[in-house]
Amino acid sequence: MTTIALIAHNNKKTELLNWVKENQQALRQYHLIGTTNTAKLINELLDMNIEPFGHGPSGGDILLAARLLQGQIQKVIFFIDVETPHGHEHDIQTLIRTAVLNNIPIALNRASADLIVLEREG
Repeated sequence: MTTIALIAHNNKKTELLNWVKENQQALRQYHLIGTTNTAKLINELLDMNIEPFGHGPSGGDILLAARLLQGQIQKVIFFIDVETPHGHEHDIQTLIRTAVLNNIPIALNRASADLIVLEREG
């Protein structure tokens, strides 16, 4: 089963929550993991079963990059807040770079997330 990682910066959590709500049917076909706070929020409000794996600023982004390298995650949806500085910016860039170098689809906004989830599996 394809695994998708769901991540959102604090200012984008509501946007991701709304996106997940609109795409629940399609998302239930995937194994979903997410950073701790994002997974908790979505699980509580939408009765989803997203596996939490670590807090982004406390190394969660690096843990995710490691899982990408191990082939455990096939797609990433990361609603990023580009208008707010983040203390763990290097970790975020490492995650994005890891996805790009390993040819793993990574969505950084709603439009690209739609493409990743609605794409037919080959």
